[in-house]
Amino acid sequence: MELSVTSWSFPELTLDEVAGVASAIGFPAIDLGYFYRSALDRRRVLAEPEIYGAELKARLPVKAANLYHLFGADPFDRNLASPDARADNAADFRQALKFCRAVGAPTIFILPGMLNGGQSRAEALAATVESLKPLVAAGQEAGIAVCLEAHVHSYVENPAMAAELCALVPGAKLALDYAHFVVSGYRQDEIDALAPLAGHVHLRQARPGALQTPLEQGIINFPALFATLRAAGYDGYLAAEYVHQAYFDTMHEDVLTETVKLRDLFRTWSAA
Repeated sequence: MELSVTSWSFPELTLDEVAGVASAIGFPAIDLGYFYRSALDRRRVLAEPEIYGAELKARLPVKAANLYHLFGADPFDRNLASPDARADNAADFRQALKFCRAVGAPTIFILPGMLNGGQSRAEALAATVESLKPLVAAGQEAGIAVCLEAHVHSYVENPAMAAELCALVPGAKLALDYAHFVVSGYRQDEIDALAPLAGHVHLRQARPGALQTPLEQGIINFPALFATLRAAGYDGYLAAEYVHQAYFDTMHEDVLTETVKLRDLFRTWSAA
């Protein structure tokens, strides 16, 4: 397993500045996305993915660990549970996969969808499955693992449904973030069952009712989490994802300090 840090952790830095900070503090890779000053040029990702990806791979001093691809302007826009968006989403996704190959990112993560109109959870799940199947097939053809992040405010908010979604679409993986389950009160051992499905992993401390907390104030046992992933055969990236966002009031932690504490915790565990 290797560490990375999400580019959206530092919303006032450019992408090159995030890469420089990551390199300076010992992170060999960064996760890429479409947010804040560190955003990729989404137009270029979709219009000239191979040229743009190759440029970034040559320019940045760290590797690309993952691409967070959002289909629309926000989690609701063109989400996977909306049947009307399938054709456009599939076309964009093929371009995003080309970008991943060019920049060297082994995985891409997307959101599972939201409840649209009068949808039930079961109806949203069925719609997502049909939307997801061709995307996973395209990812397999490109050699890029397609991962979904079960997250608060989506319809996939519990470990059982996250596992069900992957079971219904063979080849689909999870961008596994324990915090999105812990905030809703799920125990760590309940979330551990998802470790064999992990294709990418996000790290930040959390507790029930708080999606993000300082390391010492949350309940996630990170050495146990690392060991669980190792036992499940996971050998991908562990992305530190402390953020400064309005989403779920994650605006109060010192992102750089907490990122370094996660780094040190992982290094200590690895050395032992």
